Amino acid sequence: MRFGLAIFLTDETIEPDSVARMAEERHFESLFVPEHTHIPVSRRTPYPPGGELPREYTRTLDPFVALTAAAAATERLRVGTGICLVAQRDPIVTAKAVASLDLVSGGRVLFGVGAGWNEEEMESHGVDPPTRWRRMREHVEAIKALWTQDEASYEGQFARFEPSWSWPKPVQQPHPPVLVAGNGRRVLERVLGFGDEWYPNRIGDDERIRGRIERLQKLGREAGRQGVPVTLQLAPLEAGEIEPYEAAGVTRVVWYLPSAGAEKVERALERYTAAMEAYGGSV
Repeated sequence: MRFGLAIFLTDETIEPDSVARMAEERHFESLFVPEHTHIPVSRRTPYPPGGELPREYTRTLDPFVALTAAAAATERLRVGTGICLVAQRDPIVTAKAVASLDLVSGGRVLFGVGAGWNEEEMESHGVDPPTRWRRMREHVEAIKALWTQDEASYEGQFARFEPSWSWPKPVQQPHPPVLVAGNGRRVLERVLGFGDEWYPNRIGDDERIRGRIERLQKLGREAGRQGVPVTLQLAPLEAGEIEPYEAAGVTRVVWYLPSAGAEKVERALERYTAAMEAYGGSV
């Protein structure tokens, strides 16, 4: 089992390089950061967990700038998007950013992707919300083409470009793993269709989530894929609760750090480090 951390980094929190060093010193495998370009003040779309939208959503750092700082401050820590809102991003620019980060980090990128939930945020980027799932698939496919082909081209409804040169290519081969986020009805289909791993949140009934993980493994075997990796976000802390998830197919658990200053982050790290060590996990 691998153990990772996630944090909303903002202009009011601990710095990316500092939290990355703290994570690596404690032998965590990875650090993930989310993405929101902006939050329209209309707030028409309800916050999925309910209640008021937390302040950090309006102040997130650009994920690739933050992860570059994190990678430069560490040697082993994997750096990941958790998640990149790929449906509302230009795929050519995003392919360049991820490949560049993979190069400068020495091949340590985990590319978590999702379609997003904030409809007015999408609309600001010219995305019609009902199309976001199809856009996500096309954008990931286009990005993979740019990563893996010397003369890349793509022709889709939402992404298209003529044969083109684009370097650098990622260090990881064939490319950084694509972690498809989401807990929706068709997410397993998406993971197997254009992803390398599933990146669900632990929301709702544990038995149901484990059942879906087991179903993913079955579908993967039927498709010729043995052992589809699963990264569980918002994971439990107790070893007795983690073990059934590992048995079902989870290969990485991720715990959220508070969006706060160094003192609060360090206290949370102490708790998570103790839980990781109790489970016997480390890099």
